[in-house]
Amino acid sequence: MKLAFVGGTGPEGLGLAMRFARAGHEVAIGSRSAERGEEAAAKVREAVPGAAAAGGDNASVVRDADVVFLTFPYSGQAATLEALAGALAGKIVCNVVAPLEFRQGVGAVALDVPGGSALQEAIAQLPESRVVSAFQNLSAEELQHLDHPIEADVLVCGKDAEAKQVIIGLANQIAGVRGIDAGGPSQSRYVEMLTALLINLNRKHKTQTSIRIVGI
Repeated sequence: MKLAFVGGTGPEGLGLAMRFARAGHEVAIGSRSAERGEEAAAKVREAVPGAAAAGGDNASVVRDADVVFLTFPYSGQAATLEALAGALAGKIVCNVVAPLEFRQGVGAVALDVPGGSALQEAIAQLPESRVVSAFQNLSAEELQHLDHPIEADVLVCGKDAEAKQVIIGLANQIAGVRGIDAGGPSQSRYVEMLTALLINLNRKHKTQTSIRIVGI
């Protein structure tokens, strides 16, 4: 498939792009700056020899994509989706956004957002897109260590059953990862909030944590 990463120059988007390029997908890295998008694509091609990876501005990379990943900070979500809503119509959109902030002496703090979750707000802004959420809890650092599997489950939330299955299938292509249907849009709030907990555990124990769901 053709996969686009809006705001994909950050470590999470870059790591996912590398993993999916290694799985044989065509990836496109987007940024507000076309030059930064191309610089990130060059990193993917360096990490994955022979990868089909291109870069450009956000609007250009989503144009021909089958699946679009939103991999930017929550603070930019509303403005970015307002600008791209037309281009994203009819596409599967995977929101990787986790609303959080860093506070001195506390660490990462999960934010309460007006719409309930970043996913629910994205759905409201993109009524013509097939929006789900996933991958918020995967370590960006681990994603870029391509020779190592990631022992983790990816929880996929949304109301579009077929779109969720597409994202679960992609998650399963990352070595060690299992995609799980975690329910409807309202469940995304709890998945998003777990990101702050994992970040704080990583800092406390100087490691890279992930989650596993037992019993499924």
